[in-house]
Amino acid sequence: MPTATHQQQHAQYAQQAQQAQQQMQQPQQPQSEMSVILCTAGYDHSIRFWEAWSGICYRQITLQPQWKQVNRLAISPDKLFLAAAGNAAVRIWDIPSLSNTPVATLEGHTANVTALAYSAKGKWIVTGSEDGTVKVWDTRTAMVQRNYIHDAPVNDVVIHPNQGELISCDQAGSVKIWDLGENTCTHELVPDEDVAIRSVSIASDGGTLVAGNDLGMVYVWRIHQGAETTTLQPVTSFQAHGKYITRCLLSPDTKHLATCSADSTIKLWSTAGFEYVLERTLTGHQRWVWDAAFSADSAYLVTASSDHAARLWDLSSGETVRQYDGHHRAAVCCALNDINLA
Repeated sequence: MPTATHQQQHAQYAQQAQQAQQQMQQPQQPQSEMSVILCTAGYDHSIRFWEAWSGICYRQITLQPQWKQVNRLAISPDKLFLAAAGNAAVRIWDIPSLSNTPVATLEGHTANVTALAYSAKGKWIVTGSEDGTVKVWDTRTAMVQRNYIHDAPVNDVVIHPNQGELISCDQAGSVKIWDLGENTCTHELVPDEDVAIRSVSIASDGGTLVAGNDLGMVYVWRIHQGAETTTLQPVTSFQAHGKYITRCLLSPDTKHLATCSADSTIKLWSTAGFEYVLERTLTGHQRWVWDAAFSADSAYLVTASSDHAARLWDLSSGETVRQYDGHHRAAVCCALNDINLA
């Protein structure tokens, strides 16, 4: 899927600023007409949609109290749906309709849903939960297609670019790779036993797997995709933070790794030569940084923090170019889809 260039990105955000000014004088226009979708959520029972460049919150979905907090957000590849993972369920909203009533609910987990991702074509969703399971759901029927068992609460799940494998991690320190075709676990990695793996990320070219744990360590494997088998070769590990890593995320262009932490910083690492050299430390958040999302061109990063705010960072300068204020409790998740669908 083609991505916007850096110049196009600036144009998109500038266009949004103009749209935001117009919106102050006229009714809301459907989000489908916009080029950038940015959402945040957390512990205040609300999901907020933001104009990326102006910082204006133009839409809010107020959740019912019994739904508890939102743990993760995911925007469908076609920008038509928003999925929110909460307590034992995932709810899906139709974005263009502007309706605050979910169009579907994925029910089947028995505890907090902590991980959430759309497949490349949006036809299925993968979830992970504190109930120790990873589930694959058909988005058209809201039914479970696959169910995989971990021996511990699941903290994160990502989809391999080949769309045929899942990578999940858990509270017991295990990373597991699941083959959807064979319907089985093909690999288990345990870099540091009994230290929870909080987050995993796989490169867009399928060549690198990264995991971050509760001791602030990052582990990197090179993935060799053979004709018959896939092998994972450990290439490096390093102390990225002195406290919990909450999220590790490889950029779409695979050139950088972002790590978010309980130390209130985000660190940006160069992946060149598998050496993982620290390039920038992004400072400004006052509390834990829980989540992050790269722009399609890898030039920007959105982050969400316990300080109630989300931020947009220009990675070339390391500066905050926009702060999104409005949540009155911790913002623990964010989602960004600015892929150029044209």
